[in-house]
Amino acid sequence: MAVKYILRLPEPSKARGTEPALSFTSGGAEGLAAELQAALREDTLFRRWRAMQEDPDEVDDALGATDPAASVLGKQEDLQIELHATTSISSGILKQRLRWLAGDHWVLADVRNP
Repeated sequence: MAVKYILRLPEPSKARGTEPALSFTSGGAEGLAAELQAALREDTLFRRWRAMQEDPDEVDDALGATDPAASVLGKQEDLQIELHATTSISSGILKQRLRWLAGDHWVLADVRNP
């Protein structure tokens, strides 16, 4: 079952993870939404992260879950960016992807049924 997550990036310019190869590269709402959507739909970001691990073969494949139907819309709200992500991926996996992409510079504002 898909769930809608409303996420806020209070300071979009700081929304970067600790590893540049995994972090957001966009600055605007549409670009950030597209990057998060790709991270939910495809396993590319997960594969990059797994390759960086000490023993990639020991990484649980379940952490690479994808949702080909995931959608993310981005809106500029004053100085912050709001992302509306609808996905069937578990909240734990979603949060992990957000930590890779944005570090600690995001807030889960709401969770809803779509």
